Amino acid sequence: MKQQEQFSSRLGFILSAAGAAIGLGAIWKFPYIAGENGGGAFLLLFLIFTMILGLPLLLAEFSIGRTAQQNAVRSFQIIAPGTKWYLIGILGMISVFVLLSFYSVVGGWIITYFWKMITGQLNGLTEPEYAEIFASTIANPAISLGAQLFFMIITIIVITRGVQNGIEQANKIMMPALAILFIILVIRSVTLDGASAGFSFLFYPDFSKVTAHTVLDAMGQSFFTLSLGVSAMITYSSYLPKDQNMPKSAVSIVAMNIMVVLLAGLVIFPAVFAFGMEPDAGPTLLFNVLPTIFSQMPAGMLFFAVFLIVFLFATLTSAFSMLEIIVAVLSRGNKRKRKQWAWIIGFAIFLFGIPSSLSFGLLSDVSLFGKSWFDLADYMVSNVFMPTGALLISIFISFKMKKCALYEEIKSGSNLRFSVFQAWFFLIRYIVPVLIILVMLDVIKG
Repeated sequence: MKQQEQFSSRLGFILSAAGAAIGLGAIWKFPYIAGENGGGAFLLLFLIFTMILGLPLLLAEFSIGRTAQQNAVRSFQIIAPGTKWYLIGILGMISVFVLLSFYSVVGGWIITYFWKMITGQLNGLTEPEYAEIFASTIANPAISLGAQLFFMIITIIVITRGVQNGIEQANKIMMPALAILFIILVIRSVTLDGASAGFSFLFYPDFSKVTAHTVLDAMGQSFFTLSLGVSAMITYSSYLPKDQNMPKSAVSIVAMNIMVVLLAGLVIFPAVFAFGMEPDAGPTLLFNVLPTIFSQMPAGMLFFAVFLIVFLFATLTSAFSMLEIIVAVLSRGNKRKRKQWAWIIGFAIFLFGIPSSLSFGLLSDVSLFGKSWFDLADYMVSNVFMPTGALLISIFISFKMKKCALYEEIKSGSNLRFSVFQAWFFLIRYIVPVLIILVMLDVIKG
C-alpha cells in the first residue's frame, strides 16, 4: 500500500529534504566546532567525510524509503518481513522525539532573541552584557517555556496540513528565503575591514592543528548535519515517486547542505576576525559573540535580525521532519488521524522538553550522570541514537536488501551506471560502518 500523499515535484522533495538536513547542525554547531578545531583543516575533513560517509548514507535511507513507500517502521517490515529490523524505525522515532524536545528549546531562544532585537533590547551592548541577557533569558521559566511552546505550535500546524500543503509548501517558501537572506549577510560580512583573516581561517588548512579528535569530530559532523540515522530521510523518500532521479536528488541535497555550511562560515568568521574576537567561543558563539559584532556595524542590528530569521527558518524546517517521522507512523496516511496525532505528539514533545527548558534556571542544580537534562538529551541523540541508527541502516541495506533489487531501485528514474552503484555499495557495506564505529568508540573513550 502506497502512501496517500507524495511530493508534487522533485524540487519540492529536494527543498524539503534539504530543509530537514539544514538546521542547528549546519548553522549553529558547525561554526563553533570548526572554530574550536582550527577552521580550514576541519572544513576540508568535513567535506571529505560528507562525500564518503554522508552521501552514501543519505542514498541508503532514500533507497529504503522509496522501495517500500511507507513510514519508517513499515518500510523495514515490508523489506524484511518477520524480522526485528523494524526496530531501526522505532529507534528513529525515539531519537527524534528526544531530539525535538530540546531542539524546540533552542528554537524558542531564537524566537525570544528576535523579539528582544526588534523591541530594541539588544542594541549597543557589550559582550558581557549580551552574555548576561542570554543567561537571564534562558533561566527565565516563563520566557523559555512560552517560546518553546510557540515554536512547537508552528511546527504542529505545518505537519497537520500534510505533505504537499504543509511540509512542501513551507519549505518552498523558507528554503529560498533562507538562501537569499544568507547571501545578503555574506556580502555584508566579507566587505568588513579585516575580513580577510576570516577567509584565511576558514579556507586555508592548518594541519598542525589537526588531532585524532579533530578527524573524528569532522567525521561525526558529516552525518549529523545531514540528519542521518534517525529515519528522517526514509520518511521523506517514501513520498518520492518512482520516476524521480534519486541519486541526483541526494547529490543536490548534499550540495545544498555544504553550501549552507560555507555560507554560515562566511557570515561568522570574517565578522569575528574583523572585530578582533576569538572563533572558538563554543556554543554561545551565535548568542553572545555575534550580537556584539553586529552591534558594531552600521545598521548591524538589522543584519542580526536577518540572521535570526535565517536561523529560525533552518530550525523550523528540521523540526518539521522530526515531527513528521512520528506522525507518519502513527497516522498511517489517514489525514484526520494526522491532525490528531500531530497535536498529541507535538504537545507530548513539549512536555518532555520542559526539563530541558528549565535546565538553565529552576533545574540548573539537577543533573543525571553528571549532565543537565538538556545536555543529557543532546548527548544521547548526537552520540548514541544517531550513530547507532546510521550503523544499523548501513548494515541493513548492504546485507538484508537484495543487491540486484537495490540497484534497480536506485537506477529507477536515473541513468546510474552499475560501476557507480558498485562503488557506492562498497562504501556503504565496508567503509561507512567502520567510520561510524570509530566515531562511537571515540564517544565511549571520551
